[in-house]
Amino acid sequence: ELDPNFWAAHWRLGDCYAQKGMTEEAIAELQSAVKLSSGNPATLVSLGYTFAKSGQRAEALKVLDELKALSLHRYVSPANLAAVYSGLGETDLAMESLEQALEMRSRSVVWLKVWPQYDNLRADPRFTDLLKRIGLPE
Repeated sequence: ELDPNFWAAHWRLGDCYAQKGMTEEAIAELQSAVKLSSGNPATLVSLGYTFAKSGQRAEALKVLDELKALSLHRYVSPANLAAVYSGLGETDLAMESLEQALEMRSRSVVWLKVWPQYDNLRADPRFTDLLKRIGLPE
């Protein structure tokens, strides 16, 4: 209410809606966050992941392409791409991206234990190994 153009509020509200299964509300908030932030990669990741988890594969792939194009001009962590791949069920691509993130020393890897975008990767032995190599407890 104090600042309706504060993109981070829309971003986090969209993430909360997504975790609650309120897909329509989540997508609306995340699209607002993308627009208000001029395409901040974090907002795009959340939107792509939410599209993927809601079965809107084509839309998720469009966001993934947008992130890849954006990475040609500014830094986009491979861990961000991994989150969208994870939502799409593309485990191998998600793990490859996380390996790249570790090699690049992306600060995003410190969130691997808590970001829900990686929940479906947790049972994968490669994910457990990655956590160990980062120094995070299983």
